[in-house]
Amino acid sequence: MDLNLAGKTAVVTGASKGIGFAITQALAGEGVSVVAGARAATTELSDLAARTTVHPVAVDLTSPDGPARLIQAAIATYGALDILVNNVGAVRPRTGGFLSVTDDDWLSALTINFLAAVRTTRAALPHLIERGSGAIVTINSVNARLPDPLVIDYSAAKAALGNFSKSLSKEVAAHGIRVNTVSPGPVSTGLWLGTDGVAATVARTTGAAAEAVAQKAAGESATGRFTQPEEVADLVLLLASDRAANITGADFAIDGGLISTL
Repeated sequence: MDLNLAGKTAVVTGASKGIGFAITQALAGEGVSVVAGARAATTELSDLAARTTVHPVAVDLTSPDGPARLIQAAIATYGALDILVNNVGAVRPRTGGFLSVTDDDWLSALTINFLAAVRTTRAALPHLIERGSGAIVTINSVNARLPDPLVIDYSAAKAALGNFSKSLSKEVAAHGIRVNTVSPGPVSTGLWLGTDGVAATVARTTGAAAEAVAQKAAGESATGRFTQPEEVADLVLLLASDRAANITGADFAIDGGLISTL
């Protein structure tokens, strides 16, 4: 299936690794010029940029002006914007329970998982409106609908992100702009499987092996496995393309059947 993405310009946040890198790589493979925003470029991202139309931008997306500087860099580099992928996010398991979560913890979770997307979207939207078309795809989480005390602040931030995206979709549809969210369950990335990832953090608290924690999480889905970042990227590309021209305000779970309710 030809997605007709060649020649378009995209911004991807949190693009240096994991889901964000997979999306950046997939977009570049379709002939999209990608501005890849991340705190620092990984070797992977630098290598990709050396052989494709990927332009890394070092930016702190938790700073109030970081998102706007990223969008400005995209316009300065490519002159226009067609696609925004809000991917940046982070989670820290709260193994000490709710009472251990401080105001600073709440602000940190809300900033990286909610406000970064709000600010980047606010900076990008005038350019999409000027173009008269565009797609905003935001990486949310099953935790937006599957509250978990282990990630209580992350869950709340993701619920807010889903509400924001749905609300915005109603406002900007008249401008030819579509807004959708993708909600993964556990994905095989460093966020879950890294040295300081969810599995390792829980393991240090419970005394279990990180591998056992990850296997238990995978076993809670109907498919019995984690999603691969490339699978998330494929879904994002479809939603960013004209093949999904009448899809807006929708959320797509990619969780191996983890959410068992309708």
